[in-house]
Amino acid sequence: MLFTTTTQFAALALCLIAGWFFGLASSGGGKKWKARYAAEREAHAGYRKQGDTGLAAANARIAELERENGRLARAAETAATPVAAAAPAPTLAERVTGRPSAARAARPAYPADRRPGWFDFGNRPRV
Repeated sequence: MLFTTTTQFAALALCLIAGWFFGLASSGGGKKWKARYAAEREAHAGYRKQGDTGLAAANARIAELERENGRLARAAETAATPVAAAAPAPTLAERVTGRPSAARAARPAYPADRRPGWFDFGNRPRV
């Protein structure tokens, strides 16, 4: 057993009390950690203030862009004129052979409005 007699317990208590006194004697009164804590608190306050001002600036920029977007949308509605779609220019192979290339003649794999997502496997039975 570690501590079995009263003398051993008394020695343990004496060492504990001596350790407390040694710790109190060797501490600098807390000046160092108080100064470090104050510096850290000021740095954190500065960081928070910088983040808040950055967020306010970003929100102001977003509001400005939304106003600009609305203005451009209204201008596009008034000046909307139909434009004829230009035919795509022929490729070099089409000009040489006189036939359309296979890439232009191929139909798309999916209609544009029903394109599947990454994990859309259709109506597969669950196992």
